[in-house]
Amino acid sequence: MNNQEAIILFKDYLDIERRYSSNTVISYTDDIYSLVHFLDREQFGDLLTVSTRTARFYTATLHENYKPKSIARKISSLRSFYNFLNREDIIKDNPFREVELPKQAKKLPQFIYPEEIESLFNSINTTKPIGKRDKLILEFLYGTGVRVGELCSVKLKDIDFYQDLILIHGKGNKDRYVPIHSMLSKSLDEYILTTRNEFLKRAQNKENDTLLLNFKGKSLTSRGVRLIIKRIIDNSEETFNLSPHTLRHTFATHLLNNGADLRSVQELLGHAHLSSTQIYTQVSKEKLKDSYMDAHPRARRKK
Repeated sequence: MNNQEAIILFKDYLDIERRYSSNTVISYTDDIYSLVHFLDREQFGDLLTVSTRTARFYTATLHENYKPKSIARKISSLRSFYNFLNREDIIKDNPFREVELPKQAKKLPQFIYPEEIESLFNSINTTKPIGKRDKLILEFLYGTGVRVGELCSVKLKDIDFYQDLILIHGKGNKDRYVPIHSMLSKSLDEYILTTRNEFLKRAQNKENDTLLLNFKGKSLTSRGVRLIIKRIIDNSEETFNLSPHTLRHTFATHLLNNGADLRSVQELLGHAHLSSTQIYTQVSKEKLKDSYMDAHPRARRKK
């Protein structure tokens, strides 16, 4: 079996058995091809003959061009690749099993404050259909904490106005229901009855059931949503950076700051593991500490 055959076999496994998204599969294969280029350049053979020593040498060379987070991702991809080959009895051992991953500094999720959110809402011109759609996007991302890809995949049939719930199709084909508050429900209703219909009139496919459409009546893409968020920031007087994922962080942080329990936030975010959600408790602790240091009379005294 040559390199190309091994990679194709692994891609089929990710596509068919694991049902990973196309972007995830591309990331995995890109990481494998990076190793292939290294092996060719150093004349170290092929993917099936990589030793633990070669694996460690390759990892060491990555530090020249990549940050710890990127190195960890690449090695994780290669571990998965070689674990697969091992399970298929194509190789005996995983050469990357004992390779140490670089230590990464834990970065707290970035979020914005409630008054900053309100400033963004107030900056949107809702006298035009585009503005109404853009405000809905901001309302949806902040009101549900969904990922941008999840937002773009919402269909009209996924919305249950009777129970105020939306079916979200999450990562790894894991669906979850997310509640919607009254303001978001009202915005959705108005958008679907008016703005969306105006956009759909310009479309060739009148049967498109995707919730969010662009001006031409086509389904809005993740890139399109990011550009809309950037435009909202540009049109406001705010100077902070904002992305759809920042709104997801903001959603979780604001819920915890206002008394929501961790398990509920985990379910709302669609996290498979509680540890992924626990980082937001650290954000809340930092906010609590800052409030204390700013407010307590003795804490404010100069030493």
